[in-house]
Amino acid sequence: MGMYCFGIDIGGTSVKCGLFLTNGTLVEQWEIPTRLENNGSSILPDVADAIKTKLDERGITKDNVDGVGIGIPGPVNENGEVPMAVNLHWGFKAVASELSALTGLPAKAANDANIAALGEAWKGAAEGAKNVILVTLGTGVGGGIIIDSKIIAGYHGAGGEIGHACVNHNEVRPCNCGNHGCLEQYASATGIVRVANDILEESKEDSKMRHVEKLSAKNVLDFYKEGDALAVKTMEKVGDILGSTLAVFACVTDPEAIVIGGGVSKAGKPLTDCIQKYYQKYAFPSCKSTPIILASLGNDAGIYGAARMVIKD
Repeated sequence: MGMYCFGIDIGGTSVKCGLFLTNGTLVEQWEIPTRLENNGSSILPDVADAIKTKLDERGITKDNVDGVGIGIPGPVNENGEVPMAVNLHWGFKAVASELSALTGLPAKAANDANIAALGEAWKGAAEGAKNVILVTLGTGVGGGIIIDSKIIAGYHGAGGEIGHACVNHNEVRPCNCGNHGCLEQYASATGIVRVANDILEESKEDSKMRHVEKLSAKNVLDFYKEGDALAVKTMEKVGDILGSTLAVFACVTDPEAIVIGGGVSKAGKPLTDCIQKYYQKYAFPSCKSTPIILASLGNDAGIYGAARMVIKD
C-alpha cells in the first residue's frame, strides 16, 4: 500500500487535480486546462504529464502511489471505458487502461457524479456512511449511488442517472436526453424556473416572481424563503416530485443518507426541509428516517471520490 494517490476530475473547461495521502488528507490541488481540440486527444496525455510533473516536484516514486482515479462527464462502465463523452468530444475511449499506460500507475475511471457521491461518503457530508445517494441540482440533475462503499455504475455505466427517472408520464415537452417527463425537467435550476412559469401562467395572483425580468432558480428560492405564495407553491411542487422520486430510489438502495449538492443546494436548509417533508410522506416505513443533508465538499467532491476509488483498503 502506497502513501499517496491522485484524484482527477475532468470538466469541460478545466481538469481538477488532487494529490492525496491515502488516509484522505489533501496534500495539494491544482487545475490544468481541458484541451478539447482534435476530439479531446490531448486530455489524458495532459493529465499524465501533470501527474508525472507533480511526482518529480515532490520526489515521490511510483511505488509509493496507490494509483490514479479519474472522473468523466459521461457514462463509464465498470472496466473504466467510456462509450461517448459529448462534452469532451470523445467517442469510445478505454480511459482507465489508457491513463494507466500513460502514467505507469494503476488507474480507475467513473462518472463524475458517481465520484462526487463517493467523495461525500468518504470525507464529506455523509462521512463514514457506506450507503449513500447523492443528487446534484444544477443546470441538470445528476446523481450517484454508493452501496457498501462502492460506486454503482451498472452494465452501461448509467447507474445513478437519477435525473432521468420518469416522474411525469403526461409531459409533452422533451428533456435534453430525448425522453419526456424526466426529474431534471422539474428539479434542476432550469426545471424550477419552468415549474414557476407554468404556475404563473395558471394563476392571476400577484407574485414577486412576476416582477423579475429574467427569472432564475435563485429568485424562486429567495422568494420561497420570504413566503411569496406562488414561489411557495412552486417549491412545494418541486419538493413533492423530488421527495417522491428519492423515496423510490430509497426503496431500492436503502441509503444511510441522501446528500443534496449542486448550485441549487445553496438555498440551504429550507430546500432540504421541503424535500424531506415529501420524502417522508412517500418513503417505505423502514426508510422514513433517512436524513436529507447538504453536500459539504462543493467542487472538490470529485477529486476526493476519484482518489478514494484507487486506495487499497
